[in-house]
Amino acid sequence: MALGLLFAPFSYRTLVFLAVSAVAFAVLPSVTPRFFRRFGDRPAELETKFLLLVLFGLGGLAAWADSEAVLPAYLAGMVLAGTVGREHALIRRLRTLTLGLLTPFYFIRAGSFVSLPALAAAPVAFLVLLGSKMATKLLGVYPVARRYGSPHRQATYTTLLMSTGLTFGSISALFGLSHGIIDQDQYSLLILAVIGSAVIPTLIANAFFLPHHLVPSSSGSPGTSA
Repeated sequence: MALGLLFAPFSYRTLVFLAVSAVAFAVLPSVTPRFFRRFGDRPAELETKFLLLVLFGLGGLAAWADSEAVLPAYLAGMVLAGTVGREHALIRRLRTLTLGLLTPFYFIRAGSFVSLPALAAAPVAFLVLLGSKMATKLLGVYPVARRYGSPHRQATYTTLLMSTGLTFGSISALFGLSHGIIDQDQYSLLILAVIGSAVIPTLIANAFFLPHHLVPSSSGSPGTSA
């Protein structure tokens, strides 16, 4: 939301986008359940097509208004969480469609702008970006996890997993590159730092802080602490 609002040019297109989005988000919670009851459970998969129409329509409108297409997608997911969340079969189909078809195209496009020579030319800048990104998440998550009763091992595990920001980090970096806010070298360092913050903390968490006593055993009950 911050990306879409702070960097939007605020022309008449922005007003059209905001007005249409406000109407759509107001009517979707009531229209969507009726549509699902009327046209659901058919071989044509009309529920999936309806959701894709909403997402692509609002995303296209956001792009036309020089905003960020992911903004209406986030908000649509929030207002439809109660309706779509109860349709477990639909969620599985959407997950397959998104992760199997749509997401790879996005990350291929995002990765095509990465310049490896930029990393070789400024490794210290990469380490500073990676360290600052992880440090801010560590300082923000660990005290909260401890405050709500998580033991040190679980709090550390949660904190390391929350140190990742692959999706939104790549979206914001690509937004900056597409709108001329950063250049390709800066984009490359940001993307590589984002990828590093997703991979490195996860490896550390699973290797050293995995709460084994919460992992189900082969019998289906939580195992004992290692």
